[in-house]
Amino acid sequence: MMSGLLRPLLLNLALAGAFRPVWSDRIGQEWVRNAARLWPIAPSLLEHEWQLMQLQFPQANMGDVTAYEAGLRHSDRKDWHVVAAGIAAVDRQAPGPVSVMTWNLKDFSRSELRKQQLGLTDPDRLLSLWWPTQTRQLRQSIENTVAELITSGRRQPEPTTTLLRRDRLFRLAAMVERSTHPA
Repeated sequence: MMSGLLRPLLLNLALAGAFRPVWSDRIGQEWVRNAARLWPIAPSLLEHEWQLMQLQFPQANMGDVTAYEAGLRHSDRKDWHVVAAGIAAVDRQAPGPVSVMTWNLKDFSRSELRKQQLGLTDPDRLLSLWWPTQTRQLRQSIENTVAELITSGRRQPEPTTTLLRRDRLFRLAAMVERSTHPA
């Protein structure tokens, strides 16, 4: 069972207009392959999820971004395709700043990304930075995402902060908890 809260939360936030996701063909292939290894889900279901993401966000897929890997040296070679997707978005004049969002910050050279006009952040930091100015939208997206996961049978009812912490969203969980139970 695919148990993650983060991916559907981010997709719901993107559907609500909070940000514009960017990916590439290779990122999609990597996600399908890795998710099939992590969770007992048929690859066909994961492929269906990927195709649904493509339909929901037709401008997100930068396609084959191999040409954008030229000149990269300092980020982990295995992640050049991720940087390349961001460079392609900048090259195609994506509205607003473009950042690589990953838990694996150590694999990316901040100076190399800056030279490419890219930021770098982890999901918890990004969502926590959004919280003060987009509290209502974030809270609504979290509630909707949790409800969808429970309704679909992908999660059992639990406190929202427990679900957020399970997905390593510790800062966000603390902010949600503080706003729900002020001191």
